[in-house]
Amino acid sequence: MTTPSAPPRNPLAHHAIRMGGRDPHEAHRAATPLELLFDLTFVIAFGLAAAQFAHLLADGHYVAGLIGFGFSTFAICWAWINFSWFASAYDTDDWIFRVVTMVQMTGVLILAIGLPALFKSIEHGEHLDNSVMVLGYVIMRVAMIFQWLRAARQDPARRRACMTFVTTILIAQIGWVALIFTNFSLPMTFAFTSLLTAIEMAGPVIAERRDGGTSWHAHHIAERYGLLVIIALGEGVVGTVASLSAVIEGQGWTLNALLVCIAGTGLTFGMWWMYYIMPSAEILHAHRSRAFVWGYGHMLIFGSIVATGAGLHVAAYYIDHKAHIGAVATVLTVAVPVSVYVLMIYGLYTYLLRQGDRFHLWLLAGTALVLAASVVAAMAGVDMAVCLIILMLAPIVTVVGYEMVGHRHKMEAIARAVGSPS
Repeated sequence: MTTPSAPPRNPLAHHAIRMGGRDPHEAHRAATPLELLFDLTFVIAFGLAAAQFAHLLADGHYVAGLIGFGFSTFAICWAWINFSWFASAYDTDDWIFRVVTMVQMTGVLILAIGLPALFKSIEHGEHLDNSVMVLGYVIMRVAMIFQWLRAARQDPARRRACMTFVTTILIAQIGWVALIFTNFSLPMTFAFTSLLTAIEMAGPVIAERRDGGTSWHAHHIAERYGLLVIIALGEGVVGTVASLSAVIEGQGWTLNALLVCIAGTGLTFGMWWMYYIMPSAEILHAHRSRAFVWGYGHMLIFGSIVATGAGLHVAAYYIDHKAHIGAVATVLTVAVPVSVYVLMIYGLYTYLLRQGDRFHLWLLAGTALVLAASVVAAMAGVDMAVCLIILMLAPIVTVVGYEMVGHRHKMEAIARAVGSPS
């Protein structure tokens, strides 16, 4: 026996309606204005994380920067993932859903405000100061638990899955709050954090695979992830503006200024174009079980994109003579996250299709040569603007390769994957 989906909505009113689960095969499903508004809070969160990361990298505090950025990026991405998958399955767009979403947005902003204190405490090796971040998380997770409890009550067929989400969120949240009141060393803190992270990430797997799952929509969730990629790419634009401003303040409108503008914009544009070679919606629609690796793997994609923006900001510090690191290290702050991004795109592409493609090896080799050339140029004393121009070509290798040849490989691979069992 199946539970009927929620009744059609009246677009002129937002009265409370039954949360019966959306149709996973609903035609023309797209992101809502509320989801887009929710995403705007992550502009602030990603921006603060990137700014703090860039500051530590420019000062040569690589380990502290990586630890702080890794911790904050997971917290930001996980908050977004929780809401987005729930909304894909249970978005009623009634006044209750809207108000609870506003509460979650407030939690995201409070989390973002706590990021500078987190980075500072890691930089100075003190007790991890995540109290404000956890406060933001408490607000978000209480709201999320309310949403899942509402779904459990109004969608009996999926009650078990909904209650699994409630249980794991509650257990993890108790752990996060307890972390505030402990005085662990940083190694012990991160060990405890790893345990809580494992609990957080296990919840959806258990709920979806063992307890019946929810009615998330493959095309909708693929669109939502693509939209957050665009949000994250905004940090590349911010980093470009910072680098360009540094050149103009020091040299005026010169050829270097033009090169920096082209490099930052071209790198951001190329990474955006490259992202959409992944046939996410088509494969997730046919093979829903592949959603976990794809969805969790995106945290590295989001993080690498934001880190690229931070690297461009480090380049601005270098150009403005405010960085305490050399040219090679500065170029690496951009080249390394771009490398991670490229590898994750190809890795998830291969995982989704469950097929290898020799053509990808040629594209990866070409990309590696471009990235190496940018580092060699920095070692040779080439101007930073030119090094960034070389780096810009890294995602372009894939873009050109797919526009010329790869699109045919992709079409054939999709046809084989859609017709094969999970």
